[in-house]
Formats: sequence, structure tokens, C-alpha cells
Amino acid sequence: MTLTAATRVLAGRYRVDEPIGRGGMASVFRGYDLTLGREVAIKVLDRELAGDNAFRTRFRLEAQAASRMSHPTIVRVYDAGEDSETLTDGTTRAVPFIVMELVRGRLLKDVIADGPVPVGDAVRYVDGILEALEYSHRAGVVHRDIKPGNVMITAAGQIKVMDFGIARAVSDSSSTVAETTAIIGTAAYFSPEQAKGEPVDARADLYSTGVVLYEMLAGRQPFRGETPVAVAYQHVSEPPVAPSEINPSVPRSLDAVAMRALAKDPFQRYQDAAAFRSALDATVDSKAPSKRQMGALTSELYGENPRQAAETARSLRQLSTDTTMKRTQSGPPVAWIWTGVALLAVLLISLLFWVLSIQPGTEVPSSARIVPDVSGMTYERATGELGAEDLVAFRVDEPNSDVADGNVIRTEPMAGESVNPGQEIRVYVSEGQEMATVPDIQGLGLAAAEQALGDAGLTLGSASSQNDPDLAENTVISSDKNAGASVPVGTVVNVVVASGRVTLVDVTGYTLDAAQRDLEAIGLEVSTSEDPGCAATTPPTVSNQSLTPGDVPIRSAITLTYCTGTS
Repeated sequence: MTLTAATRVLAGRYRVDEPIGRGGMASVFRGYDLTLGREVAIKVLDRELAGDNAFRTRFRLEAQAASRMSHPTIVRVYDAGEDSETLTDGTTRAVPFIVMELVRGRLLKDVIADGPVPVGDAVRYVDGILEALEYSHRAGVVHRDIKPGNVMITAAGQIKVMDFGIARAVSDSSSTVAETTAIIGTAAYFSPEQAKGEPVDARADLYSTGVVLYEMLAGRQPFRGETPVAVAYQHVSEPPVAPSEINPSVPRSLDAVAMRALAKDPFQRYQDAAAFRSALDATVDSKAPSKRQMGALTSELYGENPRQAAETARSLRQLSTDTTMKRTQSGPPVAWIWTGVALLAVLLISLLFWVLSIQPGTEVPSSARIVPDVSGMTYERATGELGAEDLVAFRVDEPNSDVADGNVIRTEPMAGESVNPGQEIRVYVSEGQEMATVPDIQGLGLAAAEQALGDAGLTLGSASSQNDPDLAENTVISSDKNAGASVPVGTVVNVVVASGRVTLVDVTGYTLDAAQRDLEAIGLEVSTSEDPGCAATTPPTVSNQSLTPGDVPIRSAITLTYCTGTS
């Protein structure tokens, strides 16, 4: 495959047509699936990312995870693969790509660029994003890069969120905020925990969605700076201004929603997409909060304004050093000052005496129990050990390849923790290696077989080719694991697929009937042609064939020539 060629076909299946978009890490082309006969969008990764072997592996795994999600608000991922490109110096490089649903519409970032977004439309667009996140978070997939450039609006006004899983592959390949920002393209939608390089969960997506909501309401992002690092710093430490202070037409009820979504502490944000959606719905008929209520909410979420605190400190320093300024009221009575000093001294002495008199205790109170370590024991023995400590065992089975079937993996609360007598202890017991059932993939195309194996928890291994006159190219003929067999999750299944070709032998000299019979048996379309220029034989024999011996596509047409002249 050559990416500069007029017509390109990736992996022998996906025709690449005209470009339709470009992002910070990939180019998007309109394409066509030659196997299934449908239009698709093909995202081809940039050369810098494609050169990282670790990234390519993570990218493929994340794309596979995203392909399992099917929801009207999420752009479907159909396939992910890797082709190669020959450079001008003769070397080759990998070209990772993903194949997605082709969505006709506009990017949300283009809609925002056209001017202010009506409040009703902004709420509807964010509700669509949250609907997609509600589904993906239940599936265990965190997007990590929610921004207007990853949201499409169809002609019917439906929201489609794209690039699930790709941001995770990028962030796992980047060690610093600067590197990650260079790849993803902007820090304007980072959550504070992303900006600090901390682990993220679904609440990071809700923060980024809050930034998108804010941008549509206020007409600009909540934080702006000359560099991505400057913007990231503001996400971590600066409180945003309420959207209505920038755009007075924004309802005050939406101020509260946007400010809650942009809380620095993940625990102060909406805890899931459903709660965020409910809050949006409630703004339709709810009473707008007062300025006092908004001030209390801002103080709760972001604390005191750091700029205001700095100004206060500066004023106090000036008061303490400026000898030209005079008091406008008298200070407190001297007796009050000395009374306060004496009371403080008594409190400090009492506290010191209490600290020195404390003796560290090593004994467990009689009203407490210490959870024993029962890991590795059989469940029956673990039950006895817990019962001896007046604790109640509750069994939870889960697969585990490292602990023998029937033995304890761990407990909750953990061993060594202090609990109350009679407390229930969850005992996790190994079911052994998690098993999967091999699906029947015979007769499926290679991509469909890989999907079926992935859905079953298995991995497609090598695919060797074999000629078969009856099967199209890449159709599975057989596998090294029998359908219905029980095998460990993650097992590699190797397959034999049809090459889409048959072997043609040299039939010159064969009788015409025998040659026709043999060639039709391998699925070729045979026709005959007379040659009056050579002497006829009885019975007629083949003097020439139109196809050269060797492997040819199945159902190829071949013409056999035989002599009809006189000697």
C-alpha cells in the first residue's frame, strides 16, 4: 500500500478515498469496505505515533474495546488494523488505521465557531454527549478526550461521540502533560487530575463535558492561556467565572450546573453521567439560584478566590508597615488582651500535659476483632478461622489463574484490619482459570471471525492460506480449536482461510473432454475455441489454454483451443 497513490486499499479490503478531516494525531478519509459493500470513515495514524511499537499495540487493544460498544450516540468502530507503506528510500513503515461508521454532519467545534449556541441547543447537545458517556462508562470505557472536535452533529440534530479508547492509548504512551497535549492537541478540556498526571476515572469525562457546556454557554472556554501548561495550571488552581457573568442571557440555573461539573475535586462533581443529565433536566423548570446561593456554591467547590486572598494579604502587609496611616477607632482594652494571653497559655500547658501522659497501647480492645490472614486456605478452613474470631464469612467466587480452585484469594476487610465482633467478612474464593467457549467461525470472513473470537474472550492468531474452489478470499475453512470446546480466556486460535485462488495445471495435450471436466471441477468457467490452422485429432485434444498454469482467482474464465484443420 502506498499512501500517495491515487487509489489505495488497506489490508486488501478498505479503499481509501478523499480526505474529510485531520486532527492532532490522524487524518480521516472517506472510504469503502470492499467486502461488505458499505461506505466507511478510515482514520490513518500519523507517522510519529505509528513509529511507536508500544503505542501501536495499545492502540489496537483500545480500538478493539471501543468496537464492542454499540449505541446511537457513539460512532461505531468496525475494525482496526495495520498496513505498510513503502517510503522513497525503499524502507517500509507501519500504517495503523481504524475503520469507523461514516457520519454525515458537522463537528460541534465548527458549530461553536459560527457564533453563540442557543441555550436550548447547548443543553440538548450536552445531554447527547452525556447519554454516550452513560453507556460507555457502564461498559467500563473512559473516553479521556471529550471536546467539541470529537463530537459530530448529524443533519437530524443527533449527537455522535467519536474516538473512544484512542485517548487512552495516547495518554498511556506519554509521560508528561506537554507530550500528551502535543498529541491530543489542546489542554483546554483537561480535568485537573489529567493536568496533574494522576489516574483518571469517568468523572474526568464529566469535567471535560462541563468545559464543553461552559464554552457553548459563555462563548469561550473557562480557562485560556498562552501555553497548554498555563491552561493546565488554571484547571488545577483557578476558579472559573460563572457563564452568566460573560453572557447575561445564560439562565442562572445553568450557572450552578456548569460550576458543579467544573469542581476541582472529583468527589464534588456529578458522580456519574446520569446525575449530570438529571441536573440539566431540572434546569428547565427550576428556580434560578440567588447571587448569595451562587457565592456559597463557588466557595464550596473552589474555596476562597486566590486572587482575592492575595490582595487581602497585600493590604494587611501595608497596614502593618505604613507608619503614616492612623487608626480610625480605638483598640481593644488592655485587660482583654492579657486575659486572652493567659487563657491561651493555660490551654497550651494542658495540651502539653495530655500529650506527655498518653501511653501508646498495643493491646486490641476486647470489643474489637482482627481479621486473620486466610489467603491460600480452602474456603472451609477459612470459615473456621473466621468463626474462631467471632466473624461471619460471606463467599464470593471469582476467576483467578494464580490461586488454585477452591482456595481463598483475599478478604474484605483485609487481613490485619480491626472490625467489630459478628461483622461479615467477604471471602473471595478462586474459581480457577476463567474459561471461554470457542465459537463456530467456519465460513465466516476473517474480520467477522476475529470479532466473534474477541467477543468470546479469545484472540485470533495466525491465518494460513489454503486454496479452495468454493470459498471467497479470507473465508475461514478451519481452526485449531474445535467449535464448542472450553479453553482458557485469552487463548490464541489459529485459523486456515481460503486464498480465493485455485491451482491451474497445464492441460495442453489432454483430451478436450478430460480438460473441461478437470477445470470445471476446480470451479473455472471453461469455453472452447477451434483452431483450423492445425490438424484435427480424434478425440480432440487441447493445443493451447488462455491462462498460464499456476494459482489463479476462483471462478476465472479460461478458453481451451483445439485443432480442427486437415493434415
